[in-house]
Amino acid sequence: MAELDGPRIEPRSGTARQLVVFLHGYGADGNDLIEIGRAWQGMLPHAAFVSPHAPRPCGQAPSGREWFPLTFRDPGERWTGVNAAAPVLNAFLDVELARRQLPPQVLALVGFSQGTMMALHVGLRRAVAPAAIVGYSGMLVVPENVDPDAFAAEIKVKPPVLLIHGDQDELIPVQAVFHAAQGLAALDIPAEWHVSSGIGHGIDQEGLRQGGEFLARHFAARP
Repeated sequence: MAELDGPRIEPRSGTARQLVVFLHGYGADGNDLIEIGRAWQGMLPHAAFVSPHAPRPCGQAPSGREWFPLTFRDPGERWTGVNAAAPVLNAFLDVELARRQLPPQVLALVGFSQGTMMALHVGLRRAVAPAAIVGYSGMLVVPENVDPDAFAAEIKVKPPVLLIHGDQDELIPVQAVFHAAQGLAALDIPAEWHVSSGIGHGIDQEGLRQGGEFLARHFAARP
């Protein structure tokens, strides 16, 4: 199994008490999101940040990375992909928490696009619930012809989730945020959402502020 690595930012204040892991989108790499950590340091002074590069070279952008390949021809490829990529991401999370000597309940996952798919898939199946999950411009991946009971049986934990999406997203339509929120509600997972007006497949300042505040609030609720 390939080992993940990527850029890191140390806590602004002392030893890390929380760990925020950014999961980038298709064709990008860990450098794409790590600077969000710097923007959030004022709200999260005790958090360490890391943004691993996805394990595979991107088929459509050779200089970038992918969590799993996308051809857009196979309706089941996202489900196959998140399941295939989950073990390497889970292993990275465990190693990074151990390296920081942090318990699993002070982990937060922040995804963008394909990274949001990974954050939701892995975060809901961890042995211990993350403190929070924030997903930008992504979706909740479910199998084709989903059996609701079988799908629900896979869910091990129910962390708080915030979903943020641009209403002008040309790659993953904004309807995905509503489908995801409904899917999470059916699993009794607390989910909030925000639609950024006039924003495409990206993150605006309001979305950044809401994401940082959401993490700060839920980290503070952890003992």
